[in-house]
Amino acid sequence: MHTVWVEKYRPRRLSEVIGQKAIVERLISYVRTRSMPHMLFAGPAGSGKTTCAIALARELYDEGWRDNLIELNASDERGIDIVRGKIKDFARAATIGQNEFKIIFLDEADSLTGDAQAALRRTMERYTATCRFILSCNYSSRIIEPIQSRCAVFRFKPLLEADVNEYLMRIATAEGLDLKDDGVDAITSIAAGDLRKATNILQVAASDAHAIDQDVVYECTESMRPSEVDELLKTALMGNFTGARSKLDDLIVKHGLSGEDIVKGIHKAVFDLPVDEDSKIRLVDRVGEAEFRIVSGSSERIQLEALLAHFANEGRNASRKVPR
Repeated sequence: MHTVWVEKYRPRRLSEVIGQKAIVERLISYVRTRSMPHMLFAGPAGSGKTTCAIALARELYDEGWRDNLIELNASDERGIDIVRGKIKDFARAATIGQNEFKIIFLDEADSLTGDAQAALRRTMERYTATCRFILSCNYSSRIIEPIQSRCAVFRFKPLLEADVNEYLMRIATAEGLDLKDDGVDAITSIAAGDLRKATNILQVAASDAHAIDQDVVYECTESMRPSEVDELLKTALMGNFTGARSKLDDLIVKHGLSGEDIVKGIHKAVFDLPVDEDSKIRLVDRVGEAEFRIVSGSSERIQLEALLAHFANEGRNASRKVPR
């Protein structure tokens, strides 16, 4: 049976969680004392928030964890009805077995409307004796202050490259894959600290080839290689706007990327360009302006070409010339 690797290799115990060492230690202490507050997990996607919540429930309730944990996604039902309905009904129900409390895990809680969050605050107060809430969000600033003050806040960080590499190699060994070093580096670069994304990329790459190197990774993900973006920008900085525009066309046709994706790739590459700091400041400022205009609905092609024109003009005016 073919299984999604994100679930197949999701850690079952807190001690197996990759990264987030300080957070894991605190959660283990809650398991040991059988006592825990309401909690707010805040951090980027793929950093381990859901994994920690489920692993915590597994260790608290053993085989009965599914009966004492309800997992809801607030982005599916954003309104007040989800609080008045599913959450309140589960909170009212009696605990299973000898457990003192149940856990309500509300994923993407920052998607809840203001009215829903206000109702959730009252529900948290009313059912504290029998329930503990774990709220997960990408941006804690979107959670109202009364809820934040009732929770212990855990801030998850994007995973370090070493942690992602270790996890990928663990999966590759279990699946019998020949994962090359440059393949690991390519996956890590694309995932940018998102372990779920890195795992999915590895599974897609493994469906194409047994030996996975950077060529396989970039081909299966239709991602721009850093070398391609670097070549594009250096061509523009040489003052060759026509040549840079031609390379941009090749990238768009070859990879089918959106303007937003290309701008993000350009932003990442700017800091490695052989130009002085003042030039980098002006270039990053212009990249940010182009990204804002694209998100606001402007023509992607026009904004990208205008951005390359600015790079070409910066290259002509720069005191430090880019070697040909």
